[in-house]
Amino acid sequence: MFGLDLTIWLIILLVGVAAGCLAYAFLFSNIETETRVANRIKRVKAAETDWDTVAVTRQKLNEAAKRRKSIQESLKTLEEKQKKNASQKSPPLKMQIQQAGWKIGVGHFHIASVATGLAAGAMMFFMTGRPLLALGVVFAAGLGLPRWILSFARKRRMKAFLDEFPNALDVMVRAIKSGLPLNDSLHLIAAEAQEPLRTEFRRIVEAQQFGMSVPEACVRLHANIPLPETSFFGIVVAIQAQAGGNLSEALGNLSRVLRDRKKMKAKVNALSMEAKASAAIIGSLPFIIVLLVYLTTPDYIITLFTEPRGNIILGASLVWMTIGIFVMRNMTNFEI
Repeated sequence: MFGLDLTIWLIILLVGVAAGCLAYAFLFSNIETETRVANRIKRVKAAETDWDTVAVTRQKLNEAAKRRKSIQESLKTLEEKQKKNASQKSPPLKMQIQQAGWKIGVGHFHIASVATGLAAGAMMFFMTGRPLLALGVVFAAGLGLPRWILSFARKRRMKAFLDEFPNALDVMVRAIKSGLPLNDSLHLIAAEAQEPLRTEFRRIVEAQQFGMSVPEACVRLHANIPLPETSFFGIVVAIQAQAGGNLSEALGNLSRVLRDRKKMKAKVNALSMEAKASAAIIGSLPFIIVLLVYLTTPDYIITLFTEPRGNIILGASLVWMTIGIFVMRNMTNFEI
C-alpha cells in the first residue's frame, strides 16, 4: 500500500510538474512577446522623440545662423559707415560748432575770429611798435585762438555727455524692463535727462518724428557726439532691430562697461597726476620768468621784442617750447 501511494504521489507530482512547465512555456512566450512589443514601441517612440529633437535643434541652428548672418551684415554696414566718417580727419566747422553746443553760425564764428585777431594784433603793436610782429599775432590769434576755444568747448561737452550717458542707459534699461518700448524710453531721456544728453536725445526723437527709423536715429548720435560709447550704443540698437535679442540686457552690459571705463580713467588720471603737475610747472616756468624779468627790469628783456635777432631767438624758443609741451602732454595722456 505504501508503494502504491508513493507511485500515485509520483504520478501526481510529475503531472503537476508537466502542467507547470506547459503553463510556464505558454506564459513565458506571451510575456516575451509582450516585452518585445513594448520594447519596440519604446524604440519607435524614442526614435520619434529623437527626430523631433533633431528637427527642433536644426531649426534653432538655422535661426542662429540667420541671426549671425544678419548681425555680421549689420556690423559690416556700420563698420563701412564708421570708416567713411573716420576718413574725414576733421569734421566741418559747422559740425564742430554744433558739437560744442554753441548757438551761433559759421559766419558769426568767422567774425569773432577776425575780431580776436585784430584785437590781439593791436595790443601787440601798442606794446612793441613792430607792425610785422603784430601782423603775425593777428594771423596766429585769429586762426588759432578761436579754434582752440572751440576745441576746448567740444571736449568739455563730450566729457559732460559721457559722465551722464551711463545713467541714461540705466534709465532706459529700467524702462524697457518695465514694459515701455524703446521710443518711449528715448522720449523719457529727452525730457528728463541733464544737458547735453537732453539736447542730443531730443534730436533723436525729432529725427524719428521726421520719418527716420529708431536705429538710424541712434546711429546718427555718433555724428553729433563722436565717441566710441555712442558708436557702441548705435550698433547695439541697430543689431537688436535687425536680429532681435534682449535689448535691456545689451544696454545694461554697455552701461556697466562704460562705468568700468570711467573708473579706469579715474585711476589712470590719479596715477599720472604727478607727471601732469610736473609738466605744467616745467612748461609754464619760462613764461613766468619772462614776465617777472619784464616787470622788474623791462629794459633788459625788451630787446627780445624790438631787435630782429631777439625776435628770431624768441620765435625759436616758442617753437621748441611748443614741441616740448606737446611731447609731455602725449606722455601723460593715456587712451582707454
